[in-house]
Amino acid sequence: MIEIYDRKNKKIINEEQFGYKYLDFLYNKKKGRFLLKVAISPFISKIYGLHNKTIFSKKKANRFIKENNIDINNFEIRKYNSFNKIFTRKIKEELVNKNSKKNEFISPAESKVSVYKITKDLKVDIKESIYSLKELLNEEIDNSFINGNLIIFRLSVDNYHRYCYVDDGSLIRTKYIKGKLHTVSSISKDYEIYKENKRVVSLLKTDNFGEIYQIEVGALLVGKIINHKVNSFKKYDEKGYFDVGGSTIVILTKDNIKIDKDIMDYSKKGIETLVEYGEKIGEVK
Repeated sequence: MIEIYDRKNKKIINEEQFGYKYLDFLYNKKKGRFLLKVAISPFISKIYGLHNKTIFSKKKANRFIKENNIDINNFEIRKYNSFNKIFTRKIKEELVNKNSKKNEFISPAESKVSVYKITKDLKVDIKESIYSLKELLNEEIDNSFINGNLIIFRLSVDNYHRYCYVDDGSLIRTKYIKGKLHTVSSISKDYEIYKENKRVVSLLKTDNFGEIYQIEVGALLVGKIINHKVNSFKKYDEKGYFDVGGSTIVILTKDNIKIDKDIMDYSKKGIETLVEYGEKIGEVK
């Protein structure tokens, strides 16, 4: 069970990790680790992805809607003939809350958020892999980000898998990093599989928050990160969406952003905070 702070109802809730028994077998058992390497091979991943886009996954889509109490009336399409269609569902534009002030920092996605202060030696756990800042960005971080915020937005399977820009601004640069799988032998009879997930790293120049990094992290070899090709954007503009697969967004800010106290307090306790798409999570100092 994962403890999460529900800030709307001001209480702690428990979330059961999706597919925990299967993940435990794949990552912590010798036979499971062998199967993991087969399961995440490009061929198997491609077949799985193609299946989720066909009518043969319609029953899975209908079951998903029911199990997660999804109100399809809130989305542009009301009938779904594949699992991928419901996973990438798009909310009606008029239902997106766009009432934040210019100085307010918003969540780019419906997710569970946690925050860390940026240091040179910071390492964070993202999708069961430990990253240093250099490994995450695939480049050295600029010293101007030191003492800023590293914000992790964890999307579970039932979340809305589209995400937006947090401010008006323009794209400085972006790059796509392919995932890798490493088998690391140790002195003991046991061994670990270290995986580096695929991700898209964008450095953005924003009007009210200065330069920020926004990073979309996808599952290794499973699912896709689809970003719209734009050079400039407005706050709440859709940046992109995730295809099937657990997903995470990471944002790095400089120290001019103050994250809301409740989120910071619970992050220090190792507890994520439940946030909505476009919800205020901080502001300019």
